[in-house]
Amino acid sequence: MDMPDLLHSSLMMLQSSALGDVVRNARYLYPVLEAIHILGIALLVGPGFTFDFRLLGIGHRFVSVTTAARYLLPVSHAGLAIAATTGVALLSAQATAIASAGAAPWKFGLLILAGLNVAVFHGGIYRSVDKWKDVAVAPIAARIGAAISMMAWAGIIFAGRLLAYT
Repeated sequence: MDMPDLLHSSLMMLQSSALGDVVRNARYLYPVLEAIHILGIALLVGPGFTFDFRLLGIGHRFVSVTTAARYLLPVSHAGLAIAATTGVALLSAQATAIASAGAAPWKFGLLILAGLNVAVFHGGIYRSVDKWKDVAVAPIAARIGAAISMMAWAGIIFAGRLLAYT
């Protein structure tokens, strides 16, 4: 299936940008960006999964949800900034080829799902966290959000790796 014209032209603009030229033509830049991207993913997903596990009840005897959020989420946000920045740079090198790979709709769709999940979680159930921050079992909405988060990010990682092979 062909991609819509607006998407294709946007990808072509990114690919033909100065950033795309630099990433394509600098000798070691692409693999360095890939390594930094992986480190960003680790910083994003490691603390994120730890927080999600706490929402699922693991570690409830040791740390409240709010304490876990205070220490883990800023690291996860830094990882997201690193992964997103390097991801755009990596995409710029060959945007149209990557976007037409079979795994691309999965990766980008799951990224949208993960972002929506964060917005719904923080705009919804997390607003009442002071009522349930110390309970062993978080409310069902928080646990569903944690499960969606873990599945989405695991899927994003798998789909990202498959981009090179599809």
